[in-house]
Amino acid sequence: MSRISDTFQNAEGKKQFIAYVCALDPDYSTSLEVCRTLVTSGVDILELGVPFSDPLADGKTNQLAAERALASGGTPDQVTELVKEIRKFSEVPIVLYTYYNLVYNKGVDSYVKLAKDSGVDGILVLDLPPEESDEMNGACKKYGVDQIFLIAPTTPDSRIPIITKNASGFIYYVSQEGVTGERKNVASNIESRVTTIRESTTLPIGVGFGISNADHVRQVAQHSDAVIVGSSIVRIIEQNADNKEALLTALSNKIEAMLKGLQPES
Repeated sequence: MSRISDTFQNAEGKKQFIAYVCALDPDYSTSLEVCRTLVTSGVDILELGVPFSDPLADGKTNQLAAERALASGGTPDQVTELVKEIRKFSEVPIVLYTYYNLVYNKGVDSYVKLAKDSGVDGILVLDLPPEESDEMNGACKKYGVDQIFLIAPTTPDSRIPIITKNASGFIYYVSQEGVTGERKNVASNIESRVTTIRESTTLPIGVGFGISNADHVRQVAQHSDAVIVGSSIVRIIEQNADNKEALLTALSNKIEAMLKGLQPES
């Protein structure tokens, strides 16, 4: 049983809040404090983007985060060290959000083992299709790391069982077409798509992309097991990158406001 599975099984009906940030943004020490603040503010699962020079699934906000992390000297090995430091103060489940070039460069087996040894619980490889993921599947099963897959609004129904077959931890449903980024409104077809996905898996389903306020969280949580928020959190880092105290305060306030979307309406 992984930390991710435990978190969902022990939720007792509570919907989970998953926060995404790019690791090492804007630098190592600040990123560590960002992660500490997210955890202490009530985030259930922490999703860490591994800085990459060509983040094709990301919108401008997250692209700029990766640029800041790389400009500060950030490397995949530093992400591993960051996870080890987080493990000194928290057992929150941690998912790496990465691209296959980085996995391939290290070697699939070595990448997954290093992630596991550092304290990572799950890996989401954005650009790895399930038909080409046998080596990754084997390594994740070997080391007990959850392999998380994406399902998009445009994914044909017939393809969903292919994606869910080797998935573990949870399914990440991308609620909006296109790249990551804040949106004014949540997608209108989340309920029907999640219902279709549930026909092919018993795994929890997290919904992300475009969720930026408590009202969005409330709407999405009605139909999912977890709400995934990224760009609106990363934007706070962008806006306060030169003032750590202001950054951490703003982050804490943002998470507090977003979590209200998971509370019963009075």
